[in-house]
Amino acid sequence: MPFIPHTEEEISQMLEVIGIDSTEALFDEIPSHLRTSGLDGIPEGMTEMEISRLMHKRASQNTDAVCFIGAGAYEHHIPAAVWQLTTRGEYYTAYTPYQAEASQGTLQLTYEFQSMMTALTDMDVSNASLYDGASALAEAVLMAIRGNRKSKSRKVLIPRTVNPTYRKTTETIVTGQNIDLLEVDYDLAAGTVQLDALKQAATDAGGDITAVVIQQPNFFGALEDIDAITDWAHENRILVISITNPLSLAVLKPPGQWGSENTGVDIACGDGQPLGAPMSCGGPYYGFLCSTSALVRQMPGRIVGRTIDVDGKEGFVLTLQAREQHIRRSKATSNICTNQGLVVTASTIHMAILGPEGLENTAAACHANTTSLVAQLTDIDGVRYAFSSPYFHEAVLVLDQPVKGVLEALAERGILGGYDLGAEYPELGNALLVCATELRSEEDINAYQAALEAALDVETRQKEIA
Repeated sequence: MPFIPHTEEEISQMLEVIGIDSTEALFDEIPSHLRTSGLDGIPEGMTEMEISRLMHKRASQNTDAVCFIGAGAYEHHIPAAVWQLTTRGEYYTAYTPYQAEASQGTLQLTYEFQSMMTALTDMDVSNASLYDGASALAEAVLMAIRGNRKSKSRKVLIPRTVNPTYRKTTETIVTGQNIDLLEVDYDLAAGTVQLDALKQAATDAGGDITAVVIQQPNFFGALEDIDAITDWAHENRILVISITNPLSLAVLKPPGQWGSENTGVDIACGDGQPLGAPMSCGGPYYGFLCSTSALVRQMPGRIVGRTIDVDGKEGFVLTLQAREQHIRRSKATSNICTNQGLVVTASTIHMAILGPEGLENTAAACHANTTSLVAQLTDIDGVRYAFSSPYFHEAVLVLDQPVKGVLEALAERGILGGYDLGAEYPELGNALLVCATELRSEEDINAYQAALEAALDVETRQKEIA
């Protein structure tokens, strides 16, 4: 059946009414060089039975490999109740608090999510989520440009220790809006950006900087000197944008308390995937965005508030939609059209089930497992920890062999050994980013150690190949 279930007779009747001979005439304004007569490489449509058979065949290729990959998507334990509740019909079909008629239940859940995120980040306000962490950073940069009235430069410092995908996404979104993203290199020994490097970059750019981006923990898993950077930025009227792993905030200093006097950042963002969302081959996830109250009217998306109606009953309402393109068109604060309502629902339930103590225990277990993993792997000849900085639940190891071949050998042994940093950070040499969450047992870590020893043993690998 066609996607649009109209018969040829119905199509003819509609064409007659609007006075044209064919549906082709509906597209006559599109230049011919932009049109295509077909989609090469797209196979013919399949029946439901054929699709089902194909997907089962592909699913059978999945393995029970043990995952030590992080780099922005993390395998955590998700209580069974989280998605059992999330996929109930009343949640599953309540897509997004977009319309004025959004149900009280949807609005209440969003309000609770916002309350949890402001508590986790120690920020004043939170929106109802964005697409993902990368687009949340892009929106944070745009928000900072609008909000920093003391800067006219439209220049933003962004260290190379920020997730490369986040940097690329942000560049794609903001550079067409006359915004300069100034990359700042990191210290090769520490694996962190140094304050002196940020100062020098600001000087080279003329001294007028709108905002600085700091990721904590950074892409290498290392911990930045957030207090010193925040203090310097605010002393120079520079807004501070933080990117954080929300789970880490159960044990690390929240963005709202960064700075020697706990002055906090101006905007906090990140990806909510560690809070109840499975890795799912890369999504869907959601981006969170929090800020100080001073910047609330620059915030994209929606904010839900709690109030009392005329009868004295508690109710929830869309308090602020400062950006909506359906209201302000080209003058909109942002063109973000939706939030990730379903994944936010899962996160809200996840945080409610775990509570502060559960989140803290999970974060502590992640750190302990990663510490154990790094200790055992660096006991192997030809493996060392890359940096001097402390880390949370990811760390960079340097091998004496190319990472690609080692990862392939590990995969053959049922271990997804980490993320190859060679493409984005060639200066690190044979660098491998590894991660261990609370799901990794002592047995898993021991198995990784044994597998890595074998993978690094050239003679063993040659025998296996033979």
